[in-house]
Amino acid sequence: MAILDASQRLKKELGLFDVFAVSTGAMFSSGFFLLPGLAAAKAGPAVMLAYLFAGVLILPAMYSMAELSTALPRAGGSYFFLDRSLGPMVGTVGGLGTFLALTLKTAFALIGIGAYAAFFVELPIKSVAVALTVVFMAINIVGAKETTTLQRILVVILLAVLAFFTVQGFIFVFVEQPVAETRSQLQPFLPFGVKGLFSTIGFVFVSYAGLTKVASIAEEVRNPDRNIPLGMMLSLGVTTFIYVAGVFIMVAVLDPDELRSDLTPVATAAEAFFHWLPGQIGLLLIVTAALAAFASTGNAGLLSASRYPLAMARDRQLPAIFGRIGRFKTPTPAILAAGGTMIVFILVLDAEGIAKLASAFQLMIFMLINMAVVVMRESRIPSYDPGYRSPLYPSMQIFGIITSLLLIVYMGWLAIMFTAAIVVICLAWYAHYVRDHVERHGAIYHWFRRLGQRQFDALDVEFRSIMKEKGLRGEDPYEEVVARSFVLDLKGSNSFETVVDRASNKLSTRLPKSAEEITRRFLEGTGMGLTPVTHGVALPHFRTELTDDSEMVLVRSEEPILVPADDPLTEEHEPEIGVRTLIFLVSPESDPGQHLRILAQIAGRVDEPHFMERWMQAPDAQALREILLRNERYMTVRLERGTPAFEMAGKAMKDLDLPTGCLVAIIRRDDEVIVPRGGSVLEAGDVLTVIGDPPDLDEMRSKLR
Repeated sequence: MAILDASQRLKKELGLFDVFAVSTGAMFSSGFFLLPGLAAAKAGPAVMLAYLFAGVLILPAMYSMAELSTALPRAGGSYFFLDRSLGPMVGTVGGLGTFLALTLKTAFALIGIGAYAAFFVELPIKSVAVALTVVFMAINIVGAKETTTLQRILVVILLAVLAFFTVQGFIFVFVEQPVAETRSQLQPFLPFGVKGLFSTIGFVFVSYAGLTKVASIAEEVRNPDRNIPLGMMLSLGVTTFIYVAGVFIMVAVLDPDELRSDLTPVATAAEAFFHWLPGQIGLLLIVTAALAAFASTGNAGLLSASRYPLAMARDRQLPAIFGRIGRFKTPTPAILAAGGTMIVFILVLDAEGIAKLASAFQLMIFMLINMAVVVMRESRIPSYDPGYRSPLYPSMQIFGIITSLLLIVYMGWLAIMFTAAIVVICLAWYAHYVRDHVERHGAIYHWFRRLGQRQFDALDVEFRSIMKEKGLRGEDPYEEVVARSFVLDLKGSNSFETVVDRASNKLSTRLPKSAEEITRRFLEGTGMGLTPVTHGVALPHFRTELTDDSEMVLVRSEEPILVPADDPLTEEHEPEIGVRTLIFLVSPESDPGQHLRILAQIAGRVDEPHFMERWMQAPDAQALREILLRNERYMTVRLERGTPAFEMAGKAMKDLDLPTGCLVAIIRRDDEVIVPRGGSVLEAGDVLTVIGDPPDLDEMRSKLR
């Protein structure tokens, strides 16, 4: 399984606006600047409804992608989700097929730049497209942040011009143009009937396909639980409004026959109501927006396409060279492969027709993505822990599967055959290469377990490693649990059973369980191989229905304690392993995800350089606790004379004026460690451990300066 070390991971440097920009930039290009006229030829004035319905029909895929991206934020998007849910064979189809479809569409977008630039300067279209591909390759290699910085600029330019176009268009249609003329433009509304409308929905559906491209860069997104779903929703809302409003303006302004044969309908419509601008400024604005749209699609397309060979190489479904990370912490060989493929398509193929057919394959991927969510949910893998869950499950996913199939059918036999051809090519690669290199199964095997069949346990191991990389959620009480944890600092030689007894005695003072029952649960879990041991640290743990709060015991021992355990990452079985650190954790049964996230956070701290050296040299119990606390989540305050903090001396805890998110978790008074209560009174010389969110701690630091 692809458990990544630090050198293999991509930098997490993309925020909410980056997600919005990548998603929005990937949607605006041919769907707005080229397709409306062609779509109007199929649906008439009802083309605006086709765009609206297409935006609604992509919701299941968006929700499913958001859930999978927050559970498994890995480069590769659709490929990674399909591989881990439905298995390597389907993952190969999803990965290679989406890569080919994406590079075709991106190449077509770059060709569109040359076409729109021809309004002012006659340049060889393919030469311009190849040159821009090379430029975007260089930008992507330098870094995702640099890539999305360009994406931000392009999207801001695009949205500004389109907002201006929409406002001016509405003014022209509703104020300047006679009402009777507007009505005549909209009649007959459905000249080709409902069937024509449905076929057009499938035709324009590709306009929204870029919405889910952000899933392929999920590994590089900060706080993916919030930023990915919110960014996608904002992007879809803005894009749908501009699509529907813009197409309405084109329909209301342009002669129907002219619109149906116009490949630049936005520019033509703009000329009708930008006449008040001097010269060709109106046309220049629209061409600028079109160029920004095609450039943003090309840039975002290359960014996301390159993550597919990266992810597949990590899983040995492609040669290892595609999984290498370059000096800028970006997948240089994968970017070169994606860009090179685009250049070949630009030079050799007539990309327009193929790019449109590729949307049929994209619909099939969306259908499989909806199936993947069902499989993941029903497999009930404990470490499948999405930060965002799709609403209306499973109705939403079933609706998405059915509508994807129907839209493919409405697109005709050519689209169906093209999709089938890509599937055959991908299956041939699976049979020739992947099957001999991969020994892995998807989450569907865990579903089979529920039906009395087998499962693939290594998948849970990989998901747990992803949880460790994702870290805690804002509501997880990790700091509180560590701050109030018991500490056992042991001298001499001790058996594992003795240590468990002593830890259980401590926990029994807070849990409604006897020490004997707690001991039994810990020993049972260890005997079943459920106690992970890594880097010389053992983590005995269990969940119980008899508590609402997690509790922890930290143990440091002078002499090694022999623990029968497994290494959770290598899955190697050892009869006994000597450890000097044990961290016992008991959590509520009702929140298994939180339990696993706390364990993953502990494992992450243990993985840090020099952890054991710092642990063994810590002077006291509180220092041990602080080693486990996240640096940005706690601060130490000393009530010393002559400092602003001394004003707190003599005050009860309940009377302190602390920032809202701050909590005094521990008071150290001489050699005593006190867990404070509301009535606890602070004294001069006390040392406080304060925990809280980083902004609140910053506020407290500023008060104490």
